[in-house]
Amino acid sequence: MTHSTRRHILGAGASLAALGSVPGAALAAMAPNDKFDLLIRNANVVDPSQNLAGKRDIGVRFGRIEAIETSIPADRALRVLDAAHKLVTPGLIDLHCHTYPYGSAIGIPADELLAHQCTTTTVSAGDGGANNIAAWRRFVMPASRTRQFAFVHIAVAGLAGFPVPELFNIDYAKPDIAARAVAENADIVLGVKVRMSENVIARHGMEPLKRAIRACELSGVPAKIMCHIGGVSDRDLMSQILDALRPGDVLTHCYSGATNEAGHGTNIVQDGKLLPAALEAKKRGVIFDVGHGGGSFDYTIAEAAMAQGCMPDTLSSDVHVFSANTPGMPYLPWVMSKFLGMGFSLSEVVRMATVAPARVIERIPKHGTLQIGAPADMSILELVEGPVDFVDTRNNKRSGKSYLKPLGSVIAGVASGRPYQSPFSVR
Repeated sequence: MTHSTRRHILGAGASLAALGSVPGAALAAMAPNDKFDLLIRNANVVDPSQNLAGKRDIGVRFGRIEAIETSIPADRALRVLDAAHKLVTPGLIDLHCHTYPYGSAIGIPADELLAHQCTTTTVSAGDGGANNIAAWRRFVMPASRTRQFAFVHIAVAGLAGFPVPELFNIDYAKPDIAARAVAENADIVLGVKVRMSENVIARHGMEPLKRAIRACELSGVPAKIMCHIGGVSDRDLMSQILDALRPGDVLTHCYSGATNEAGHGTNIVQDGKLLPAALEAKKRGVIFDVGHGGGSFDYTIAEAAMAQGCMPDTLSSDVHVFSANTPGMPYLPWVMSKFLGMGFSLSEVVRMATVAPARVIERIPKHGTLQIGAPADMSILELVEGPVDFVDTRNNKRSGKSYLKPLGSVIAGVASGRPYQSPFSVR
């Protein structure tokens, strides 16, 4: 592999990048005697964005990837992390989780997930609504090492009232107020979350989704819908939901087998058949997100949907204080492992947890990659070979031949654990 060195660094954060106002490159190239802040050696690298798989050394400087080569001498770095026999990927991105502790009834601090997921970026999926997203932004997000983004809930209080359904009273869904929250936080807010299950919206039909779409439109900024399904009130409603979603919107819990209040299967696979509206949505560019959670992933639905042409676009955990304790263990590397067991390649599952969700976020240049100049976000895992058993959220069991074990992470060039950096973090 030819020598590759990053020559310039963008001198602005994600918010400016999102608004297209990043100034030109400002920092000089490395001089011959300059040292990397961190050198990761002997890594088994998998980066689908570059079709890269193989042993590499990765040099990090000023929070970004400076070099990725077959060999970099250890004396070129201030700190060295030996990743021999370890898998190193772009930092895992969890597109659907719940990371608003203290403000949402189900939120977990994002950094508490590092040991279980080695996720370097998380997306709070509707924990906060227009009335409380500001507290997440001011007090929770800044204290986190993990990069964080969010969807604002169409309900003004988000999930603060859980387990009380937030949209039995449709008056909580305020498009104009949600639109303002999206617009005022466009650097970190991706759009609007709406839960469309019957046990959340009762018999309000399409009205919650219509209000969420209206909020996106009123915001005046690029804004996506994240639409939660699982036991929608009736079969026709599922097709209506699919027809309403726009290119780039996210259908989460796409393989949910949850039933409605009458016990009927009303999601994208009904009586074993994939809804035509699901394929049309897929063709239109709707993102199909797994969102495993504690009750939202059914092997039988996933297998039927995929066999009929509806593959997942992104893998996510829907991890929160309740789902994290369930037998399905919806931590992102374990969700990835389940899809390895279903026949996906290692590169495919890494892509669905890195570059694919990064394209949904669209806030940071080269996010979800290990390209030169990308944020130095990396996940360190072990691919454990051997028989393994998995269970979904409806007690369906499957066997696999390997699984991914989380070991560590590097966020903005700072490793979790040794070798420690001084000062510890520049973020």
